Amino acid sequence: MMTDRDNNPTVTFRHEDKHQIHPREDLVLAKRLRLLLPHDPYAGPEGSYRVTSLYFDTPYDKALREKRDGVDRREKFRLRYYGTDTSFLRLEKKSKVHGLCAKRSARVTPDQVRALLAGDYAFLLGSEHPLLRELYSKLQGQCLRPKTVVCYDREAFLYPPGNVRVTLDRNVRSGLGSLDFLNPKARYVPTLEGLTVLEVKYDAFLPELIAMAVQIPNRRAAACSKYAICRRYD
Repeated sequence: MMTDRDNNPTVTFRHEDKHQIHPREDLVLAKRLRLLLPHDPYAGPEGSYRVTSLYFDTPYDKALREKRDGVDRREKFRLRYYGTDTSFLRLEKKSKVHGLCAKRSARVTPDQVRALLAGDYAFLLGSEHPLLRELYSKLQGQCLRPKTVVCYDREAFLYPPGNVRVTLDRNVRSGLGSLDFLNPKARYVPTLEGLTVLEVKYDAFLPELIAMAVQIPNRRAAACSKYAICRRYD
């Protein structure tokens, strides 16, 4: 475990393993996990929920290029809401250092998001939250702008030892325009052709029970950014 000493000593970095799996593998793995682990308590009755995110990037696609090039220290900003409830919105900054990931977040209002989409950033500078002020500096200094909407259906499982979170992200799709971000009925383009993204996140260690449960023959961890995948369809 390590902390982001350059920016915020309270931010904890975690391991994050990702795989793309086929429908048959998804079916077997989901059945196994449902027997072993509880669902995320915030999920719906079926244990899943929709995630909609709007990612920011520079005019030269800094976040996208650094991801593709495997840059050791990188970051990206996004706005996110769950299900169809656009009243609960968060600004998130995801950082990656030496292969470990961390996330910081701050609540934002629908009016603030609409202001961002309209190019009005003044409220960020006057915010008391450091993450909002940091976004302002990146909007001004790097010309960071809303770029792509990413939407998918997530089934999430929890295991307290090791602070483990296992997620199956299905039906990954890309938005046709950032201005539709707050429209839950917006239309999206499928991007992964039936594949599922399996993510396993944990702190200092991965318990053997989970390592065995998520084991898939001939499958290895690989870089799998849903943002990068959806950028193919710009």
